[in-house]
Amino acid sequence: MRVLVVEDEPRLLEELRERLREEGLAVDTAPDGVEGLYCLTEHPYDAAVVDLGLPHLEGTELIRRARARGVRTPVLILTARGRWQEKVEGLEAGADDYLVKPFHFAELLARLRALVRRAAGWASPVLVSGPVRLDTASQTVTVDGRPVELTGYEYRLLEYLMLHAGEVLSKTRLTEHLYDQDFDRDSNVIEVFVRRLRRKLDPEERLRPIETLRGRGYRWALAREPDETG
Repeated sequence: MRVLVVEDEPRLLEELRERLREEGLAVDTAPDGVEGLYCLTEHPYDAAVVDLGLPHLEGTELIRRARARGVRTPVLILTARGRWQEKVEGLEAGADDYLVKPFHFAELLARLRALVRRAAGWASPVLVSGPVRLDTASQTVTVDGRPVELTGYEYRLLEYLMLHAGEVLSKTRLTEHLYDQDFDRDSNVIEVFVRRLRRKLDPEERLRPIETLRGRGYRWALAREPDETG
């Protein structure tokens, strides 16, 4: 999952960047509204965290302009305690959720993950396709009830494939959503991770969960099951 954080407080910006990366997210940052708008309109993100009190271009206007340009990235706004007008203005500008400062990092992370799931059409934190079950909260994977051990990048790739089940995902799109901007994006690495996932999820080659479309990319081929409710 690739996230943009737009925050003008250097200490908070750095803390969010490091803690989100520790959670396995690819993170880009911007210190003001102008740079934030540029990033949001020029690069693909799964979600964005936008402080409303930004220099050069306020967060509300940033969101409004991004939506006017067709950006559909889910946006979580950060607002000061007691400023209910900011919450309303931010949501009316096109934000999807809000969080009041000061906040607990665990709540921010949970809200971000929920926004990404909902944008992809999943309500539950548990993604189920055939015998494959991925719990986004605990970051665990099972196949027919059997635990599957994955590396961090393998898990991220699987989560993205399952979130977008049925879609054709190019290598470029996968690398953009899995790695930071400054990462050396060798698309051949995606091939390696796909091979590993196939071997771990389907050692007997009976499920064939990941389909290769020559010259186009990959597609999660197993049918989505209804969301789990509890």
